[in-house]
Amino acid sequence: MIIQHQNLTNLASAILHAAGAPEENAEAVALHLVEANLKGHDSHGVGMIPSYVRSMKAGHINPANDAKLIKDNGAVISFDAELGMGRVVGMQAMALGIERAKQLGICCVALGNAAHLGRIGAFGEVCADAGLVSTHYVNVVGHDPMVVAYGGRDRRFITNPFCCTVPRADGKHVVLDMATTTVAAGKVRVAHMKGEPVPPNSLVDENGVDTNDPAVIFGPEAKGAMQPFGQHKGYGLMVMCELLGGGLGGNFTMQPKNVRLGATLNNMLSIIIDPAAVGDLQAFDDEVSAMIDYIYASTPADGTEKVLIPGDPEQITKAAREANGVDIDDNSWSDVLRSGEAAGLTAEAMSTLMGTT
Repeated sequence: MIIQHQNLTNLASAILHAAGAPEENAEAVALHLVEANLKGHDSHGVGMIPSYVRSMKAGHINPANDAKLIKDNGAVISFDAELGMGRVVGMQAMALGIERAKQLGICCVALGNAAHLGRIGAFGEVCADAGLVSTHYVNVVGHDPMVVAYGGRDRRFITNPFCCTVPRADGKHVVLDMATTTVAAGKVRVAHMKGEPVPPNSLVDENGVDTNDPAVIFGPEAKGAMQPFGQHKGYGLMVMCELLGGGLGGNFTMQPKNVRLGATLNNMLSIIIDPAAVGDLQAFDDEVSAMIDYIYASTPADGTEKVLIPGDPEQITKAAREANGVDIDDNSWSDVLRSGEAAGLTAEAMSTLMGTT
C-alpha cells in the first residue's frame, strides 16, 4: 500500500512512544526510519518497528538512555550507548565527534553497545552536512549469526555495514553506505514478505549451495545463510568491520563468548576528518567536483540511463517518494500494525494517526 511519509512518521512515532520510548526519542527514531524508506532502503525503514517493540518489551533496548562518554583523549573519544536507541545515541556520539574534528582536524569516535543504529548513511550525512569527511565501520551483534565466512558453510557474522562520505558544498554529498553482504538482512526480510527471490550470490542453503530463496533465512526452517558480497573482497571488508567496529569500537564481536539475547545491537568506529585541516579546502572542493563531472560524463552502457555516484540513487528515490508516497508491502504493514497493538495502541487510534478515519 502507498502511504504518505508524514502519516507514516506520525504512526511510527506513536508506536515507539507507546512501547516505552520517550516522546522526543520516539520522534527522532521514527524520522530516521521513514527517511530510510524515502531513500529506498526499506530494509531499514518502518519494517524494523516490530523488532524495536519486541526488544523494548524484552528489556533489550533502554529507550530513555543517552550515550555515555567513557573515555576522552581529545581526538579519540569512546562512548557506551548503554542499549540506548541507535538513532539517538549515534547522533549524540556524532555531535561531539564533529565538534572535536572541527577543533582538532580529526576525531575517532568509538560507540559500543547501541541498539540498532538503522541506516548508517544518516550518520555519515550529518558529518558531510558539517563539511567533514567520515568513515564508519559497524558490526552487528546481539543475536545469532546469519552470514558465512568466505569459503565456509556455517554462520559467523551478521551484515556488518560500511559507510564513507565526502562532503560537497552544494549538499549533494557522496555517500557510500552498504552492507558487506550482497544484500542487507532487512532486504532479505522484505523479499520474504513480498514472496520474491533475492539476487544471485546472496544466500546459500544449509549445504552451502547458492539459492535465491529468502525462506532459507526467514522461513520456518531457516537453515541457510547470507553471503559476503564480492567473494573474498567483500568478506575481507566484513572482517575489518567486525574487528574495528566490534573489537575496537565496542569490545563486542560475534565470537561465542559474548551474550546473544536475540536483540539487534551495533558497535561503530567512526573516523571524522576536516578537509580544511589537511590542505586547501577550495582546492579539495574543486578537485572533487571536477572528478564527479568527469564520472557523470561517462557514456552510459546499454540499459543504463545515466552514470551515477554513490548517494544519487537515494536522492532520486527520496524525491519520488516524497511526492508519491512510500510503498509498504502488505505483510510488513500487517506486522507494523500488530506491533502497534502490542505496544498498546488501538486500531482506531492508528487509523486516526494515518488520517484514514
